[in-house]
Amino acid sequence: MFGAIARWIKAVGYLLTGQIDSARRVLDTNPHVVRAKYDAIIRDKVNQIHIYKQAVAGLIAQQENKMAKVKVLTEESTNLERLRAGALAKAKQLVADLTKVGKTQEEIHAAEDYKKCLAAYNDFSATLVEKQDHIAGLEKDIAGYAKNIGDHKVQLQQILRDLDKIKAEAADTVADVITSKQEKDLADMLSGIAKDGSAEELQRMRQMRQELKAEARISKEMAGTDTKAQEAEFLDYARKSMASSEFDALVGLGEKTAAAPAKAAEKGTALPE
Repeated sequence: MFGAIARWIKAVGYLLTGQIDSARRVLDTNPHVVRAKYDAIIRDKVNQIHIYKQAVAGLIAQQENKMAKVKVLTEESTNLERLRAGALAKAKQLVADLTKVGKTQEEIHAAEDYKKCLAAYNDFSATLVEKQDHIAGLEKDIAGYAKNIGDHKVQLQQILRDLDKIKAEAADTVADVITSKQEKDLADMLSGIAKDGSAEELQRMRQMRQELKAEARISKEMAGTDTKAQEAEFLDYARKSMASSEFDALVGLGEKTAAAPAKAAEKGTALPE
C-alpha cells in the first residue's frame, strides 16, 4: 500500500511539474516577458560594466599615484646628485688646500672637514641608490599597470560591443516572438487546431441561421403556404398569358391567325356552278 501511495505522490509530482513547465513555457513565449528578461540581462550587463569601469579606474589611479611618486623621487634623486657632487667638490678643495700646507694623506683622512665631506658623500650616494632602486621598481609597476589597463580597456570595449548586440538582439527577438506567435495562431486557426472565440461565435451564428431557415421551411409546409404560393404563381402566369393573347388580338395578330382557318373552310364547302 505504501508503495502505491509513493507512486501516486510521484505521479502527482510529475503532473504538477508538467503543468508548471507548460505554464512557464507559455509565459516564456510572451513578448512582454521576453522583453522584461532582456531588460534584466541588459541591466546586469550594465552593472557589470560599471563595476569593471570602477576597477579599471582604480588601476589607473594606482598608476598615476606611482607616476607621481616617481616624479617626486626623481626630483629628490636629482637633488641628491647635486649634494653629492657638492660634497665631492668640497672634499677635493679641502684635499688641495691641505696638500699645499704639507699635510700627509693620513693627516688629511684624519681631518674633521674631510670626514664630514666623506660622510656626506657616502650618505648622499647611499640614499641616491635607494631612491633609484625605488624608482626602478615603481617604473616596473607602472609598465605592468599600463599593460593591464590596456588589456582591460580592450576587454571593456568588447563588453560594450556585446551589450549593443544584446540590445539589438532583444528588439529582434521580441519582433520574432510576436511574428511567430501571430503566424502560429493564424495557421492553427486555419487548420482548426486553435479555438478562436470569434471563429466559434461565427460558427454558432451560421448554425443558427441554418436552423432558422429550416424551421421556416417546415412551418410553411405545415401551413400549406407552399401550395398557395404555387397557385398564386400559376394564376399570375395565366393572367399574363391572357393579357398577351388579348394584346395580340388588338394589334391584329390574333385575327390573322383566326381568319386563315375560316377562309380555308369556305373554299372547301363552296358548290361548283
